[in-house]
Amino acid sequence: MSEKIKKIVLAYSGGLDTSVILAWLQEVYECPVIAYAADVGQAQETEGLEEKAMATGAEKAIVEDLREDFVRDYVWPAIRANAVYESGYLLGTSLARPLIAKRQVEVAKQFGANAVSHGSTGKGNDQVRFEMAYMSLAPELAIIAPWKLKTWTFKGREDLMDYARSKNIPIPVSKEKPYSTDRNLLHMSFEGGVLENPWNEPKEDMFVLSVSPEAAPDSPTYMEIEFKEGNPVAVDGQTMTPAELLTHLNAAAGKNGIGRFDIVENRYVGMKSRGVYETPGGTILRVAHQGMESITMDREVMHIRDGLIPRYADMIYNGYWFSPERNAIQALIDESQRDVTGLVRIKLYKGSCTVVGRKSEKSLYDPDVATFEEDEVYDQRDAEGFIKLNALRLRIAHLMGRK
Repeated sequence: MSEKIKKIVLAYSGGLDTSVILAWLQEVYECPVIAYAADVGQAQETEGLEEKAMATGAEKAIVEDLREDFVRDYVWPAIRANAVYESGYLLGTSLARPLIAKRQVEVAKQFGANAVSHGSTGKGNDQVRFEMAYMSLAPELAIIAPWKLKTWTFKGREDLMDYARSKNIPIPVSKEKPYSTDRNLLHMSFEGGVLENPWNEPKEDMFVLSVSPEAAPDSPTYMEIEFKEGNPVAVDGQTMTPAELLTHLNAAAGKNGIGRFDIVENRYVGMKSRGVYETPGGTILRVAHQGMESITMDREVMHIRDGLIPRYADMIYNGYWFSPERNAIQALIDESQRDVTGLVRIKLYKGSCTVVGRKSEKSLYDPDVATFEEDEVYDQRDAEGFIKLNALRLRIAHLMGRK
């Protein structure tokens, strides 16, 4: 983009990288910078962000509570899809980035900025997620990704710390946790540092949202989750907003040691990366949602939707939330959820989450048909012709000498 950069909106977390970037952008581009921070459930991490950003020279600091938007518009669609990446990652970070980027673009338009910036490195997935969203929503905006610029001369953490000290930027430093983290209402992730060796078992004091299964209560916890058209709406009879409901389930699951997952995953940029995740409430919801679907979804509709789960998860993981293909698949998924309404009873016990009951006024389960006892609605002799017809091609192949 040849137009001069006149104002920048930075995705700001208040950590070392984005604090340095906030000052560096002003120094290099000689223009105002707006620090934008989205509260998607980082807990205490959002405290003092406005003051810190303004002290670092931001023209304006915006800290926006997006917890309800995040859960309702990003987490719930993924829950309706039973989305999971590579067998266990429930896409916590992947789902938050498009929302942050969307609001960043809207803030840029609101305040007349012609550039957006982020602090993601050129090795990870987040750079793709941010920039794909920017380009989808506002391709006219310039994108400044400092870690990928030749003018960015910092090589690592020590260089950043030296620069921060030179600019009197207050950066809390902890040497007790040698790994990086990302937290929102859906999950908490841990990567880097000691975790880069996939042989190293995570230490127990690393975890934040859950106790170990061994330390969980010796008696199970039972919960009832109500769904309406694929969305969870109440727990144990109490109706809650999306963010309230997920917060409630996070606490219950965390106390029972549920939601930990350790994976060496395939990043979109081509490398393998080890990540450890805590997704307590999300783990409960995926299990409960599948339980609700088991009695309310048509078989063929379910199988078509299930065949799309890996592709759908790939799209989210790789940064294609705002793509037409994700929208198209989402429409099919949401159509499949029209009758996924009812109540699921789950059992939480020492790291496990099990469906132990399900009921719905829209249930397709008919005990009169499914019974192993005598019935008058199913003629077992019909199965003979059914099997013969389905085996016809196999019989012909054998008769023709094909193996």
